[in-house]
Amino acid sequence: MHCRPLRRRGFTFIELMVTLAIMAVLVTVSVPLVQVAVQRQKERDLRAALSEIREALDAYKRASDQGRIEVRLGESGYPKSLDQLVDGVDDRRSPSRQKIYFLRRLPGDPMVVGQADKPAQSWGLRSYASPPDEPLEGEDVFDVYSKSERQGLNGVPYRKW
Repeated sequence: MHCRPLRRRGFTFIELMVTLAIMAVLVTVSVPLVQVAVQRQKERDLRAALSEIREALDAYKRASDQGRIEVRLGESGYPKSLDQLVDGVDDRRSPSRQKIYFLRRLPGDPMVVGQADKPAQSWGLRSYASPPDEPLEGEDVFDVYSKSERQGLNGVPYRKW
């Protein structure tokens, strides 16, 4: 009888190390791609939130220009706070003083971490009397901007979007 040597099945140590090295290279390459994808999604959310709030501010101003919202002499016709867009204001043309609502909810700034429960405080506010290059808060809300100090993928700081 001839005895055949038993061949062990499995991987050698070197084969396992090569496999782990290949996997480490793949993970190293994919992590920055995932980080860029996450930042790109946050930037999309920021653009959408800015657009939504700015459209609501413009709708508020149109309503005040049409005489549907009470505006006192010397006021700009913009809301005094972002919360007025959600809480609504009395419609002067409505016999029963129904409210006009401009937003269902106020989106928070996706670039500011830790302010999700207070979306109105996550935004920087610019008043109508404020210059565009140095936005300052005032008696009304003419525009909003991100308080983030970071730059976008396009090289423009989020504050200037």
